[in-house]
Amino acid sequence: MKNIKVICLLVIGVWFQITVAQQLPDSKIIPTNKLSKYLKEEAKKELKGDFSIKNMANFFREKYAERYFYNWKIFDQRFQDYKTLYPESEASHNERAIDHISKFSDVTPWVLPFNYLNGDPVNAYAMRHLARQHKMVDIAFQYHYLNENSNNLTYFKNQLQSLNTALKANKYETIKDGNGVFEAFRSGYRVLNWLQIHSMFLGQENYTDEDQLITVATLLQHASSLYKENVEFVPGNHQTRGMSALAMLSIIFSDFKDADLWRARSMKLLEEHMLKEINDDGFQFERSVHYHMSDIDNYYYVYQLAKISKVEVSTIWEQKLKSLFVTLTKIAYPDKSSPVLQDDTDNPWAEKNDISGAITLGYLLFEDPEMGYFSSEKVDSKMYWYLNEHQLSLLKNIVKKEPTTTSTSFPTTGYFIQRDGWNANDKMLIISAGLDDEKPDHQHGDMLGIQAMAYGKVILPNYQVRYSLADYEFFKNSMVKNVALVDDELQGKNYKGNQGGSGFGKFGELPNPKVITWNTSKELDVFVGAHDGFSNVGVNYTRQVIDIKNGFWIVKDNFYSEKKHTYKQVWQGHYSLENSSSLIRATFDDATGNDIFQLNSVDDVQSSGARGKQWSVVSKNNASNFSFITVVYPYEGFENRIDETSKNKSLKGWKLNDSNWKLVGDNVVSLSKENQLLAFSVRKISLGDFSMEISSVGDFFVTKNENKITIQLIGDKELELNTEGTIECTINGVIASKIIKMAPGIVLECKIK
Repeated sequence: MKNIKVICLLVIGVWFQITVAQQLPDSKIIPTNKLSKYLKEEAKKELKGDFSIKNMANFFREKYAERYFYNWKIFDQRFQDYKTLYPESEASHNERAIDHISKFSDVTPWVLPFNYLNGDPVNAYAMRHLARQHKMVDIAFQYHYLNENSNNLTYFKNQLQSLNTALKANKYETIKDGNGVFEAFRSGYRVLNWLQIHSMFLGQENYTDEDQLITVATLLQHASSLYKENVEFVPGNHQTRGMSALAMLSIIFSDFKDADLWRARSMKLLEEHMLKEINDDGFQFERSVHYHMSDIDNYYYVYQLAKISKVEVSTIWEQKLKSLFVTLTKIAYPDKSSPVLQDDTDNPWAEKNDISGAITLGYLLFEDPEMGYFSSEKVDSKMYWYLNEHQLSLLKNIVKKEPTTTSTSFPTTGYFIQRDGWNANDKMLIISAGLDDEKPDHQHGDMLGIQAMAYGKVILPNYQVRYSLADYEFFKNSMVKNVALVDDELQGKNYKGNQGGSGFGKFGELPNPKVITWNTSKELDVFVGAHDGFSNVGVNYTRQVIDIKNGFWIVKDNFYSEKKHTYKQVWQGHYSLENSSSLIRATFDDATGNDIFQLNSVDDVQSSGARGKQWSVVSKNNASNFSFITVVYPYEGFENRIDETSKNKSLKGWKLNDSNWKLVGDNVVSLSKENQLLAFSVRKISLGDFSMEISSVGDFFVTKNENKITIQLIGDKELELNTEGTIECTINGVIASKIIKMAPGIVLECKIK
């Protein structure tokens, strides 16, 4: 009975906190002459009992100067510096401002259906962007570019008021409709933008005391709504954006009684997002660079304002926030950009991401020279307005240190990076082998897909997307990835658009990955993985990606089935057929290139394309079990290509099927160079008195140095080895038995007679 009473009291306590503790209403705007009712006592004392419109507006102007990212009183000087630093921004701001004003009346509806000013219907995608009010920032900029054109200021005031009118009349898109104006992401985005606009107008005579307090009251209603609608943790960036806004409002408007409640809830939920959505390897759980950087912004805004106002945050904040920046340095290409991963949406069809602006923020927060290596002398133009004067001064003398990271992995997120170094011509490859079980909404059909850069060119690209484009689903799936396929199967299945009809959609079914091994060394990096994407047609599949350091890659795709199928590799890029179907080539503007060379016989190559992009599909027809053994061979200059006219191929000193070793197996393929051997599909390897018999065909990397042989299993399954002519064999320093069990990636060292 006692326990029941305790539970009841707890439930009542939670209900009381949710429904009673907040005093500001969430569904109406407080009249400006009533705002003082909701102030804390210390604020009332500071106002000395004078709650006039003039005194209240002046009070909040002063607090804004202290608590916002920069002091609005120096806006004019900041704006002059902005024009000097970002001269290209004026055209962009004006174009976007004109676009918004030409489409929407200042007193606009906030519920579908309604039409643009030209009579065309507004769709869900446009409705969501209206709700974010991101182009309203451009209208505020245009105001200043046009020497304080009062029409722009009036437009902002009227559009803000039109939402308040819609709120009062209950005529706005709700969360249930899928396009909710007060949904956490859109509301949070709007708060961020309106706070910036507020700072840009506070020094303007036409932005009257009453206007300013209406904006304050409107922002308070947004805070109240965000607090009410976000009681429990909801995975994903939508709630994160909303709670970032709520935390910002709680700091900037900390004079209100409800601010402490807003701060407690927003910081609690944001910390929960950090713990659950920033993986222990430092990558944002949605596996996308775009959403990773978006979360950096969300947390940065709060962290920065907390530092300005000396609001204490937990150590988790610093650790997790810093890990987001460190991750960007680890995934970067040698040219300091990053690969395109999953739903990256800033620049459709782009083949890489500009991450310099995001990492520059990290440098300004943590002053880490390895972050400085990627940083630029100015941040993204948007983020300029979120820096303080000390941070701007740091940009004038950035301390840079080349990263120490080489090949690395994100085992929880499922990205594996093979890297030679950080010189401009160094090569790097990234493998995608992860699937978030909580929210795979932004995942593409690229399981075990690869992207690569060499000689400063993205030789194996992926492409950015945009939700509103008609072929978004196509560019989200496997034909535009560097993956292997079976028959007409794509990895992404059961695609569904979202409820609101904005263009975004997700796959209902995606392959589940399994990492078999990941091993790095000075000589080569080995990744072996599998996925179940073709189990529905009775095919088991694995992929091996082997990085021969300072040379090339070998990609081995293995298909196992009792029935016959058509097996495929898809390669992104503009390729020509150089030698039957075994060699295809892409050549770039400076005569660097990439050869894709098949070491096993294939049947066909077909090319296709869209949006100015092209890909080639290499096929093996009517086979049950088959392996593509493919050399991905970047080169610099005509003489350094794979010579398609030569019968005896040499690949950067590696001889093809011309080894001193005796190799027995099923359709053996070998590459040998000096004292090193790569052998595929072998059952027995021997040289002199040494021999090694294997329980089943396998793939090995073997090195011989005087009286020592090193053997690494680089295949996809565990095997048993029996060696002859050895004195002693060890695995990780432990003496191995006569019959040796080896798992993929394991290295065996043997002393030979």
